[in-house]
Amino acid sequence: MPKALIILTSHDTLGDSGKRTGFYWEELAASYWILSDAGYRVEMASIAGGKPPADPSSEADDAVTAEVRRFWADDAAMHRLEHTERVEDVEVSGCDIVFLPGGHGTMWDLPTSEALGALLARAWKAGAVVGAVCHGPAGLLSAKLSSGAPLVEGRRVAGFTNAEEDAVGLSDTVPFLLQEQLKAQGARFECGPDWQPFVVSDGKLVTGQNPASSAEVARLMLQAADLPTVP
Repeated sequence: MPKALIILTSHDTLGDSGKRTGFYWEELAASYWILSDAGYRVEMASIAGGKPPADPSSEADDAVTAEVRRFWADDAAMHRLEHTERVEDVEVSGCDIVFLPGGHGTMWDLPTSEALGALLARAWKAGAVVGAVCHGPAGLLSAKLSSGAPLVEGRRVAGFTNAEEDAVGLSDTVPFLLQEQLKAQGARFECGPDWQPFVVSDGKLVTGQNPASSAEVARLMLQAADLPTVP
């Protein structure tokens, strides 16, 4: 059975605002079910381990999809989520796909996690597909290849845009603008209209712009898993 690993944020506060954040439910649930229904054994990890925090905005009625409700109703899925392994303890060998959902929490702890960066570098070297959506590509910033170059350098990448961050009123709250930081690491940043699905597949690196892109990221990760391994 092929294996996928979903890695979630453990960060639960929006800077100094006092507001709560975490991972975004739809981005987790959509990918989880597409991968699971395709026959993948899906495991979960987080930066700190245990039960990761969810962004309260992703639990609002207009953000809750059928996939989220299916996840909430599935005892096995909820058990995996409530007992995630710490990233530093994860054995990534044999993993075909590594996926980073978003949620604003990712902007604080994913880019600064040396353990995550090392895990992604090992997975990439072994030929695994690396995927991320919305703010999840913040985790790619921690990954360096054996050459010392950023994993995203020279590669086509999508992620939450400056315009979308402005639209949610958090440009002055997040520690950096994701679009700018990806470009600073040499990524070829691409984007579509605000809030519309937009996904970039560059070999075994698959990234999406916003929550509307999460299902397509998962589908393209499945396609990318069939590609030959390249450096």
